Amino acid sequence: MSMLVSYDPINQEALGEVPITTAEKMPAVVQRAKNAQKAWAALSLNERHQKVILAYQQLVKVQEPLTLLISKEMGKDHRRAGYEVAGTVQNTDYFCQEIVHAFKPESQGHGIELQYRPLGVVAVISPWNYPLAMANNLLLPALMAGNSVVLKPSEETPLVADLFVKTLNKVLPEGVLQVAHGDAATGKSLVSADINMVAFTGSLAAGKHIMASAASSLKRLVMELGGNDPMIVMASADIDKAVQFAVASSFENAGQMCTSTERIYVDARIADEFEQKVVALARRYQVGPWDQQNVNIGPIVNKKQHQSVVEQLKDAQQKGAKFLLGTAHYELPFIQPTVVTDITDDMCLEHDETFGPIVAISRYEQLSEAVARANASPYGLGATVFGGAGAAAVAEQMEAGMVGVNQGAGGAGPWVGAKQSGFGFHGTAAGHRQFTQVRIISK
Repeated sequence: MSMLVSYDPINQEALGEVPITTAEKMPAVVQRAKNAQKAWAALSLNERHQKVILAYQQLVKVQEPLTLLISKEMGKDHRRAGYEVAGTVQNTDYFCQEIVHAFKPESQGHGIELQYRPLGVVAVISPWNYPLAMANNLLLPALMAGNSVVLKPSEETPLVADLFVKTLNKVLPEGVLQVAHGDAATGKSLVSADINMVAFTGSLAAGKHIMASAASSLKRLVMELGGNDPMIVMASADIDKAVQFAVASSFENAGQMCTSTERIYVDARIADEFEQKVVALARRYQVGPWDQQNVNIGPIVNKKQHQSVVEQLKDAQQKGAKFLLGTAHYELPFIQPTVVTDITDDMCLEHDETFGPIVAISRYEQLSEAVARANASPYGLGATVFGGAGAAAVAEQMEAGMVGVNQGAGGAGPWVGAKQSGFGFHGTAAGHRQFTQVRIISK
């Protein structure tokens, strides 16, 4: 039996292993999901709700083991890993109530009823940076809708997913939720299998491959495909507030976050003060292993991602960027807090997703220039604008699915990307319903 080994990103020690779901095994996995889905869909929405709540109550017993696995597999500090687990456990009741409300049949009058029915088998392909939360955000509405789910987690964090699924399956009916471990080959075999929907969070390149594969059978898709989020700082901005957000957003989860701020455009009139304060705050961040006290920034998840960040920094250095903090040369597995200015539009830091703890700053003379550069990207996940009067008007010009004015993007609404950052969306009633087939009954 082929096994997938999970490694500690800090020292490359083996943490554990799980069996790989090869392409040859995938048809049997999908058939089990199909068989289980029929009985699961036959339950009422309230009956599924009760089962799911009981299953998620089992997670309370493994909160600390899940927290430790998140820290060990991807290097996230223990406090942040704990927040991810606690949020998943504590928000289940509210999340399920919201889903139940979204899926209730709606009378359209004149004997017409609108229903939200199961699709069948849903593949959930989840990333490593939030290995529990991101899987759960897609998995839960899919299950509640009456679908069966095959979860394909990232090969970087298989142990988190394995414990998550095994714990829920102490209550869920057999075959309703399964996990398929492996690398891209496993993901490809799942997407090409006889399933009904793919819910994916990951890279733009992988998303394009999924879309092409799904086209032949017109599988439903919900995909969040990363971002390269811009931030515009106007001359009228509260500089201290803007600095606090810029650094915190750029460094959160070691910069390994799809809505991390990656491009900052600052009015030239306040740029000197802004840069000085950014450097002063960035110096306070501490890098190290997840189990050390006061660590804000953990390791980069693997060698490939570390190399990608270093190459972007070297590219910027070669093209004239100025390093206010840090260098373009870092050894595995860490990237120190780095502040780079004089970013130009031909640099990789400008147009590629970075996924590292980098504050990348450009100055602008005209606000229209900043808006144009902010929008000159195939990505459109999040964006932020900091300023006084006129900031909301600038936000209206931003080509992103989520725009924050003097605060981060996102919040109580759906998680949605524009342009090539998103295909469909999830969260809120409208997002939950994307895991269903809309049906009209006329009586």
